[in-house]
Amino acid sequence: MRSPLLDTPGAVAAEAPDADVAGHYGDPFAEQRALLAGEAMVDRSNREVVKIAGPDRLSWLNSLTSQKLDDLPPGRPTETLLLDAQGRVEHHLVLVDDGEAVWAHVEPGTGAALAAFLDRMRFMLRVEVTDVTERYAVVSVGAKAHPVTPEGTVVIGQDLLLPRELLAVGVGLGLAGLWAYEALRIEEYRPRLGFETDHKTIPHEVGWIGTALHLNKGCYKGQETVARVHNLGHPPRRLVFLHLDGSVDTLPGHGAPVTHDGTEVGSVGSSARHHELGPVALAVIKRTVPVDATLEAGGVAASQEVVVPPDAGRNVQIDPALRRRIR
Repeated sequence: MRSPLLDTPGAVAAEAPDADVAGHYGDPFAEQRALLAGEAMVDRSNREVVKIAGPDRLSWLNSLTSQKLDDLPPGRPTETLLLDAQGRVEHHLVLVDDGEAVWAHVEPGTGAALAAFLDRMRFMLRVEVTDVTERYAVVSVGAKAHPVTPEGTVVIGQDLLLPRELLAVGVGLGLAGLWAYEALRIEEYRPRLGFETDHKTIPHEVGWIGTALHLNKGCYKGQETVARVHNLGHPPRRLVFLHLDGSVDTLPGHGAPVTHDGTEVGSVGSSARHHELGPVALAVIKRTVPVDATLEAGGVAASQEVVVPPDAGRNVQIDPALRRRIR
């Protein structure tokens, strides 16, 4: 669904799967600074929105997904995962409960499949699942922002679900493109489904333990793999943050190989130009790669910062101090 904000003078469309929203509006670095200062919003209206209503919604979602949701208080944002039977990530949801319904937004192109799966799992429970993407648009703001929220807006932390007809009106802030949002996401080490994940990804590999997965809750599909890795083993891959050689004009694209001593050891998930750090990226590499190894990402020299340590699992927790938390 093409955003009307793409008609804003200076707007340049982002790359697929985000081509329906603006990558930038003419000055990506200024837009990053405005987002951090609380002076801008980011149009993420290509994301899809699912609503789950009914009195059984929280206990039901708790039984299906990785996060502890049965006692989630109204207004508290959180994240959760749907895993397959082998513990591999299928969906990542950012959600909130407003006291009457759970509202979740997911990656472009995944809302209909998620809603269809949830609808099949209702059985006799008192829940109602609706894909409301045509009615609501996702926009995001910085931690310092004080947006004007029109009536009917659903607030999920720093994400707002606006009635779609109000997207062009905005929330009383300027505009920052998706490039700005992505640069700050990468700086904060936050993985994105379909970028830092593939069909084999398990939650430990990308650091979703704790943020989107609760280790002490009831059963859900894929839990056996999560428990086995956490208690007995290590994930085969690990997420790293890369400082890229700033003398190279190009950024490595999604899927570009990451090599060490000429051997391929992983791939790039996302890359961006940060207004302070320069060119940066997130990548997923083999667990056994030394943490001090110099890498090449798509042929660009890169130094790594540890996000998921090589010894993750076996009850080793990811140190929250390693994560940047700006938003």
